[in-house]
Amino acid sequence: MPPAYKPVPAVEKCFAILDLLSKVDKPLGISDISRKLALNKSTVFNMVYTLIDLDVLEGMDDGKFGFGPRFYVLGSAAGNRSELIRVSHPYLEKLNYETKLSAFLGIRADLRSVIIDKVDSAHGIKISSEIGMQMPVLAGAGIKAMLSLLSNRDLDTLINGVSFKRYTPNTIVEKDAYLTEINNVRQEGIAFDREEYIEGMVALGIPINTSSRNVQAAIWLVGLKQQVAQETMQRLTPLLKGVSEEINQRLH
Repeated sequence: MPPAYKPVPAVEKCFAILDLLSKVDKPLGISDISRKLALNKSTVFNMVYTLIDLDVLEGMDDGKFGFGPRFYVLGSAAGNRSELIRVSHPYLEKLNYETKLSAFLGIRADLRSVIIDKVDSAHGIKISSEIGMQMPVLAGAGIKAMLSLLSNRDLDTLINGVSFKRYTPNTIVEKDAYLTEINNVRQEGIAFDREEYIEGMVALGIPINTSSRNVQAAIWLVGLKQQVAQETMQRLTPLLKGVSEEINQRLH
C-alpha cells in the first residue's frame, strides 16, 4: 500500500451500503439504511441515487432499493460470480452445445432485458451479443419470460401507458394482445419470439425464479429462422422447461 494512502470515506460508505443490501433478504429504504449503518439520511440519499444513476442499484415502487443490472454485469466480469450466474452458466453451455443456438442469461431492468452471461461458442451459425447489452423495450423472448414472473397488478402498472414499438410486421403492438402473450407464457412455461424483434430471427425463453423477489431473470436461445423451424421449437420446449425446473430447484 502506498505510504501516502488515505482512506476515502465516501467510498467506504458506498461499499457499506452495498454490503448491507447483500446481507438482507429484502430491499431497504433510505431510513432503514441510515439507521442500520448510523449514517446521515442525506448522505445515504445522495449515495443511493448516484448508484441508481449508475444502474448498480434499482429503485422499487415501495421506496425500497435493491441491486440493479450493472451489479450483475460487474459480478459476471469478476471471477466471483453471483449465485444466479454460477448456477445458470453450465446450463447455458448445455443448451448451446445441444441446440447449436446462442444461449443468453439476462435480468429485467424496467422493460428491458440486460444480458449478464452468454455461451455462443458451439459450431453452427453464431448469434452474438455482448454481456451488458440491453435489449430495446419489450423486445424479444427474454423480457416476455421475465414479465411472466410478475403479478397481473405489477405487470399492468409497469406497461400502462407504454407505446409499443413495431420492429417487424410480426411485432405485438397492442397492450391486450401482449398481456395475453404473457399469460400464455405463465401457462406454458416458455416464451417465443417468432420474428417479432428482428426479421429472420426467432427465440425461445424460459423464466428463472431467483432467490430475490425483486430480480426477474430468464434464459433464452436465439437462432435464424431456418435453424429453428416450428417442429424444432416444439422439440426444444421440453428441454428448456427441464432446464428451468432444475435451475429453479438449485436456486431455492
